[in-house]
Amino acid sequence: MSNDYESLPGGEVYRALYNSGSIILAVNPRFNPGVLEGIFQAGKEMNSVIIFELARSECDLNGGYTGLTPQTFANNVRSVAKKVDNPYFIIHGDHITIKKKSDEIIENTKKLIKNQIDNGYKSFAIDASFLFNHDGETTYEQLEDNIKVTTELAHFIKDNAPRIDFGLEVEVGEIGKKDEKGFVYTSVDEAVTYIKALNENDVYPNFLAIANGSTHGNIYDEKGRPIEQITIDIPRTIDIAKAIEPYKVRIAQHGITGTPLELIKEHFPKGLIGKGNVGTYWQNIVWEVLKTSEIELFSSIQKWVMDKFKPANPNKSDVEIFGKNSKYAFKEFFNPLHSIKLETIEKIKNSAYTEAVKFIEAFNSKDTINYLK
Repeated sequence: MSNDYESLPGGEVYRALYNSGSIILAVNPRFNPGVLEGIFQAGKEMNSVIIFELARSECDLNGGYTGLTPQTFANNVRSVAKKVDNPYFIIHGDHITIKKKSDEIIENTKKLIKNQIDNGYKSFAIDASFLFNHDGETTYEQLEDNIKVTTELAHFIKDNAPRIDFGLEVEVGEIGKKDEKGFVYTSVDEAVTYIKALNENDVYPNFLAIANGSTHGNIYDEKGRPIEQITIDIPRTIDIAKAIEPYKVRIAQHGITGTPLELIKEHFPKGLIGKGNVGTYWQNIVWEVLKTSEIELFSSIQKWVMDKFKPANPNKSDVEIFGKNSKYAFKEFFNPLHSIKLETIEKIKNSAYTEAVKFIEAFNSKDTINYLK
């Protein structure tokens, strides 16, 4: 299934790995220089398929908060794939999110998806999980808007990419959402009702993202100190994964940045979870390198984040404010960040490589390329 440094077809790859007992590493590299090359090199040496993705909020037609468009991101991925000589990758549109159901939002979403298709994306995550009807009397009624919007957009992809065996991820349950009792979780009934309804609409997802106690990004305790993410409900995840197995769907686990590798190795149900998203982790690597290698630039970024976000969060620690909001600096400091020293990029590359190897090992995805041959 090798190619000329174009994204592999997601659908074909996901089906090939369905029974591999592995989790595919899905990377959100908000900053590309160094990060892409390090991860590509790790994938090559570990013989592992890698998914490269950015969410709609990170990368849209206006550059999202990274300053990257689908075109620039895809071009960067392909360029580094060729440089490293690693053709085993997928370009994926992560979190194509629809928070409100309106004709304008749907049409703008279609424009984004069409642009992604035109720029070589071959896998897509439709996230209409926000469209939950709390007044619905049945599970289907509660999920109906999500089902209808996901169906419409999935058919749009199929119609505009008729010769592409594209991959599809869908979502039920808002990841990281909490109420007064704590996390709001996706139920088995919701997952099964949702996937069954999509199948009845001729939509066949490869992955289902669920709300299972994870949170995107860095997380902190009540005193603003960084903490590990150990709140993922593994038994619930297994129950949902087994319930949707008859539909040939695996779980996409979001929010892995703060999850200890040992927990992943020992407790994540590899295979039942088929895709693992790691995003903010790579951002943290970039900041750690810049702290010592580009001190003046990092100080400017830190000051900008504090000046912009501290007034609205006076009781939050500086560490938490920076950790949760520094992602917005990628666009604000786009040109300086893309003008850093070559030795700094090399340090980022080496660190990204080392950490990617650890994730590939923890995900049991070493040698997954063999399933494609």
